[in-house]
Amino acid sequence: MARQGRERPPSRGARIDGAASLLSDSTFHCQQAAEKAMKGFLAWHNVPFRRVHSLEEIGEQCLQIEPELRQILDRAVPLTEYAWKFRYPGELAEPTATEAQNALATAHAVYQAVLDSLPRDVHALI
Repeated sequence: MARQGRERPPSRGARIDGAASLLSDSTFHCQQAAEKAMKGFLAWHNVPFRRVHSLEEIGEQCLQIEPELRQILDRAVPLTEYAWKFRYPGELAEPTATEAQNALATAHAVYQAVLDSLPRDVHALI
């Protein structure tokens, strides 16, 4: 049964409205959406995975099942740093709006590519 009234990832947590204080949160949610899409793909195929945030490591596991995902999963690897880069106090600057928009586009592309690689009857469940 599809979840009614809820947006699909990564839209819900990663919307970008240009507010500088929200850009770091947005990039974090983009990384998380890509990670969860990949881990969901692995779970669907009953492939165990480690509790890591490395999109490269998770992506390599996905590619063992579906090599055609290589281009988009390779494009997603740089999102890995958003799992931590802006999450902790320090001297790092906030991401730019362009950087956040690119992260969102990549997260959407990963989500869609993973979804498209699953059987059609699964789509109604997501």
